[in-house]
Amino acid sequence: MPNLHTITFTLNGRKLQKTIPASTMLLNFIRDELNLKGAKPGCEEGECGACTVLIDGEPVNSCLYLAVNIDGKEVTTIEGLSLTGDLDPVQNALVQHGGIQCGFCTPGMVMTIKAFHTECRSQNLIPGREQIKKALEGNLCRCTGYTKIVEAVEALFER
Repeated sequence: MPNLHTITFTLNGRKLQKTIPASTMLLNFIRDELNLKGAKPGCEEGECGACTVLIDGEPVNSCLYLAVNIDGKEVTTIEGLSLTGDLDPVQNALVQHGGIQCGFCTPGMVMTIKAFHTECRSQNLIPGREQIKKALEGNLCRCTGYTKIVEAVEALFER
């Protein structure tokens, strides 16, 4: 019988309590138990960023993170950014600047950009192109070539 743990956490603004095996990875928990399919299983080695979610506002590769570690924390997935039906400003910027193609990397990319944007805004910083590229280096995209993604992030700071 697996070692079970009861965890209490906030997911996309909703407080939840679940009992899970201690060995469950957060990506599998989100996709299989919570039925949220936005975070993608890409490399499953923490290299591609397709599975990125926010934990207490910080981007995390959910494929490497044990689900029991979200106990007492706030988890935000891509689904949590548009609960009202409107796109988040990050999502809007990517759409407007053509930073989305096949969409596989998009959820993880959006979550990384969201955390970066929030951090910069809280410090009243307007990042340069190199800072943006550095912030995105944990997210791989095979379709866009990154130029339009970087332009979308730059546009977030022009408003």
